[in-house]
Amino acid sequence: MHTFSMLRVVRKLAFGGLDTPKLSVVAAHHLRRGFLGEVEQMTTENDKRITRILFCGPHFPASQNYTKEYLQNYSFIQVDAVPFDKVLDVIADYHICVVKDMRLDSNVISHAKNMKLLMQFGVGVEGIDTIAATRCGIKVARIPGGATGNATSCAEMAIYLMLGLLRKQNEMQISVQQKKLGEPVGETLLGKTVFIMGFGNIGFQLAKRLRPFEVKIIATKRSWSPSDTPDSCQSNGWHY
Repeated sequence: MHTFSMLRVVRKLAFGGLDTPKLSVVAAHHLRRGFLGEVEQMTTENDKRITRILFCGPHFPASQNYTKEYLQNYSFIQVDAVPFDKVLDVIADYHICVVKDMRLDSNVISHAKNMKLLMQFGVGVEGIDTIAATRCGIKVARIPGGATGNATSCAEMAIYLMLGLLRKQNEMQISVQQKKLGEPVGETLLGKTVFIMGFGNIGFQLAKRLRPFEVKIIATKRSWSPSDTPDSCQSNGWHY
């Protein structure tokens, strides 16, 4: 889903329609079906330059692999992935940079002479020096977790890890290999108190999925919206 969201931004960049206040919305929606037909217009006589996309580092390889596969028949869009230590050497040749686990500080950004957009692969923009990017006239975007399914995925993983810890999964695997039954003795989520630090998209999805376990949920958030009233939260078994 992240790949499709990023490709929509590529189209906006190519056709000059990138709007900074709408970046998070643009990054949150899937690519429309008409994209592949529209983007062929880039090959007109007035615009033959290649749009170059740079993925930083080897981690989360599916991101660049899916993007390359999706755009393989469009020679005017080039997708590359380089090691962290090579980014500084090549970033000047790219128009879009997808930041993963690398910190793009002011020094790296100052070398991005042709850069139009820096995109954080995921929520938040902590991997990008936004002040330096603004100073260089480079737009910054992220991929919100609530609209891409990432929040749901993280919430499910959190519950899996909780259950694994309570049921002592690693110890149980050893016991099974040793043909021992009935040990170790695990615990249940039932009756536990779960504290969610940061009641954003992920925290909200986690709380929804924890309710059937009959736990008490305590959550904290930097700022609460009018809909996050004590009554509405406590009616769902949530406290803050």
